Amino acid sequence: MADLGFFLKRLGRMDYGKLLDNVDIVSKRAERSKAYILWDMLRCGIRYNAGYMDYKIARMYALSPAQRRTVITRGINNRIVREMNDKAYWHCFDDKAQFNTRFAPWVDRAWLHADKNLTIDELGAFLGGQDAVFVKPLEGSSGVGVRKAVPADWADLDSFYRQLIAEAPAILEEAVIQHDDMSRLCPTSVNTVRFATLLGPRAQGIVYAFLRIGNGKVIDNVDCGGMAARVDLDSGVLKTVAADKQGNVFEVHPLTGTPIVGFQLPYFEEAKRMCLEAMRVVPQVKYVAWDVALTAKGPRFIEGNSFPSHAVPQFAAHYPDGIGILPEFRKYMDL
Repeated sequence: MADLGFFLKRLGRMDYGKLLDNVDIVSKRAERSKAYILWDMLRCGIRYNAGYMDYKIARMYALSPAQRRTVITRGINNRIVREMNDKAYWHCFDDKAQFNTRFAPWVDRAWLHADKNLTIDELGAFLGGQDAVFVKPLEGSSGVGVRKAVPADWADLDSFYRQLIAEAPAILEEAVIQHDDMSRLCPTSVNTVRFATLLGPRAQGIVYAFLRIGNGKVIDNVDCGGMAARVDLDSGVLKTVAADKQGNVFEVHPLTGTPIVGFQLPYFEEAKRMCLEAMRVVPQVKYVAWDVALTAKGPRFIEGNSFPSHAVPQFAAHYPDGIGILPEFRKYMDL
């Protein structure tokens, strides 16, 4: 059932300029009038708590009412988080230093907490021998503020230190080297598997897995131009084409030419076991999205998310029959 209160709150905070931009885009794709699309978006907002991005990404304009009820919209995802995740424990995931400490056996890489107390000597000692590091805001999502640094960037250590302190709090992490098979898809980024786990009242386990694939940038996030393909949970094989947030669909990677459907992920069983173990470490946060790198030594956590994004599990290209992913969630909890 839709949450009318959520809909009214969203209505008050909506970016109406972006709304109208998306109405224009969808009107052209659906070959329907802007007036109809705007009215239908409003209807989906009321009935399914769908935002205008939900409507566009899931191509709700092409779905029947029964199919629309299977889409994990923003409102439904927010409800799952609200019911499953105790906000008092979000910091265990949102603070990257806390996450790396708590999940250290599965992070398994060097990292440094860069706050105002960091000394230039501590920074120099950490950077010694590193070929590359990633600088990340201590808290944040969607890849915002993440950058890669190489020895040339810290050749002037004093300047690098001053910039880092200006960005603090942050963390520096040893760069993860992905498995050669993953580099065949896209070598410019570490292409991570997004696993969602749920400790639900009906069942406990992995709800879905999607591979996020870069498209030329140093990160694979779909908010930064990346794409995603759905992974078969039994085999670790990519079962769908890749899609991005703009609605583009890829049967082969546009930069490497590597076929996407049928691609076998290495260490997939090990990655599943890792997530199934880790999901019980902070049982107060029952719904978690884990970003997992697949390396030559096995799976490694990049991060965990206490407020999983619902964008990737919505992409219409992953559901050719129009039936979305919500039935998978209903195996774990009432929705």
